Order: sequence, then structure tokens, then C-alpha cells
Amino acid sequence: MDRTSKPITGGCLCGAVRFSIDAEPMLTRVCWCRLCQHIGAGSATVNVVFPAGTLAIEGPVTDYVCAAESGNTMHRRFCPTCGSHLFSAPEQRADLVIIRAGALDDPNLANPGVTIWTSEAPRWACFDPDLPQTSHQPLPPPAK
Repeated sequence: MDRTSKPITGGCLCGAVRFSIDAEPMLTRVCWCRLCQHIGAGSATVNVVFPAGTLAIEGPVTDYVCAAESGNTMHRRFCPTCGSHLFSAPEQRADLVIIRAGALDDPNLANPGVTIWTSEAPRWACFDPDLPQTSHQPLPPPAK
């Protein structure tokens, strides 16, 4: 896919927040940590990682800061009107932004490569048998 001609776009449920990204996804993970289960209303989240400098946001977002199970300080950003969770950004890796696949206009751009935090998943969780699994936090993508 040629990102130079067409950025990846997305937004929140009510349309108050829109975003575009001028980069290919670096990686996509399905995450079952307890924090993601809260964000995903009980299920896992599908998280697409991009270089932070490629994200442009239109509209207001609210920032909720918390510690992730990995120990990283995360900025979780969402629409203040409809509450749609859109982005996460780790303070320790300011070069990355994590976008929720459900916020993408084309969620098929998210091709998960691994399922993480399987140790935190409820017993009824379904895992794609074709994806590698890790019980906790894997190493982040290399810094560029």
C-alpha cells in the first residue's frame, strides 16, 4: 500500500475527532492485559503501532495518564464527547503512538502479528491459533 498518496484515516464514534497517519503500521498486537480489557469492555484490544510523528489529529481529545502493566507510563487519549478510546502513547517511547484498530476507517489495515498478555485473559477468551502468543509484554519495536 502506498502511503505517500493516501494516508490512513480514522476517528471517534461521534465524529468530533478525526485523525490521519502518513506511515505504514509498524506492528499490530492483540492485547489481553487487564487495562486493555477495561478499554475493550471485557475483551482484548487490537492495537496498531505507528511512528508518533506521522499522526495528525483534528478535534479535542482528553488525556488520561496511568501506569500500564508493563510499567510504562501511558497517555490514553479519547474523545471527550462520545468516549471512544483512540490512542495510547508511552512516555518511555515518545517515538510511538498506538492506535485502536476500531478507530481506523478501514479496520482491515490492522493485521495482528501476536497476541500478548495471555496470562491476564479470562478463561473464555478466544485466541487465533495462527498467531504467536506471549504471556506478558514483549519487547517494543526498535527505535528509529
